[in-house]
Amino acid sequence: MYTSKLVRIRQILGLLALLFLQVPLSNAAGDESPGTIADALTGGSASLGFRYRYEFVDQDSFADDAHASTLRVRLNYETGKWQAWSGKVEFDHIVEALIKDYNSGAGTSGADRNRHPVVADPGGPDLNQLYLQYAPHDDLTVRAGRQRINLDDQRFVGGVGWRQNEQTYDSLSMRYSGWERTTVFYSYVINAERIFGSSVPAGSHEQNTHLLNVAFEVNPDLKLVGYAYLIDNDDAPAFSTNTFGIRADGALPFAGGRLGLLGEFALQSDAANAPASFDPDYLRLRARWKRDRFSAVIGYEQLGSDNGQGFRTPLATLHAFNGWADQFLATPADGLEDLYLRLGYDAKPWDLEIRFHDFSADASSRDFGTEINLSAKRPLGKRYALLMQLASFDSDDAAFDDTLKAWLMVSASF
Repeated sequence: MYTSKLVRIRQILGLLALLFLQVPLSNAAGDESPGTIADALTGGSASLGFRYRYEFVDQDSFADDAHASTLRVRLNYETGKWQAWSGKVEFDHIVEALIKDYNSGAGTSGADRNRHPVVADPGGPDLNQLYLQYAPHDDLTVRAGRQRINLDDQRFVGGVGWRQNEQTYDSLSMRYSGWERTTVFYSYVINAERIFGSSVPAGSHEQNTHLLNVAFEVNPDLKLVGYAYLIDNDDAPAFSTNTFGIRADGALPFAGGRLGLLGEFALQSDAANAPASFDPDYLRLRARWKRDRFSAVIGYEQLGSDNGQGFRTPLATLHAFNGWADQFLATPADGLEDLYLRLGYDAKPWDLEIRFHDFSADASSRDFGTEINLSAKRPLGKRYALLMQLASFDSDDAAFDDTLKAWLMVSASF
């Protein structure tokens, strides 16, 4: 496994070297970047962030509740530019603060914590990002190294930013927007650094993955996106999939406000070393109306099933979809249908939201349950923010637990 990873790293470094040979020996006209590498290294910018969160979980199948009190400290530094080159490094450290009555999951906690529900925030240090970037002009950016990749609304590829330890990718990526109204993103991924940290097998998955996303802006009110996500996961073969999809995202005036419409469809099949054969599909329809301080969203999402296998989204920011109680991080074998409604109100300085979900199977008549989510957030000055959330899942199926979750989060940035 390590030999193949070294081969892929050498491939990325070789491509990066080819780019380096194309760099001009003097700064481009109008480029105000430092004249030497030393100037670039010392002339950058640093930032420091803190995010404290208390999470409570009451889940029926566990005798004890979970109480997780964690603090994330994030430090990053971005260099200045030299000859269109720059770099960034970002470190996180998650501290279990005062209350540790929870199972952080995937073997990151001791056996004495298995009596608690999972709160996937293991403590410890993490190298979140470390990349070299080449950006000769505004239309082209190339990055090599560990980096954040968030595509569209992160339904298929994202950073799982809700968790204290973010998901990032060891990859070579390219974003090009030089063609009229078109943006092309491509990434070759050799490793996914997952939320559990690299100290356990589940925290680092070796990949041979290709991510392609092409967006075309028809006009300011309509964007079309086509994508191909070819995931070859050496460490978790069940995640190996080929997914091809298209989405349309637009808006128009309606009833004194703005109506946003989204439609998305994707086809998926097993790939590479996947242990089972399957060909499920995916469908999402959503309408969002906003007027002044009020907003309303109604939507339907279907993750299909085939051959007893549900549609997979192994690189997604899953917490943002299908309810905050996280009952459907893995799609059930019968697939999933999620009919949802969201209502929001901007009661400055508070931003308030309520969500309703009705979950059922796609390939059978099973009703999985319903869920209510509540959220209230506000800024506290320029550097601080407060967030409170609640999720209550009411199960209608023996495969799922009644679950109550609550969060209190305070963040600060400097």
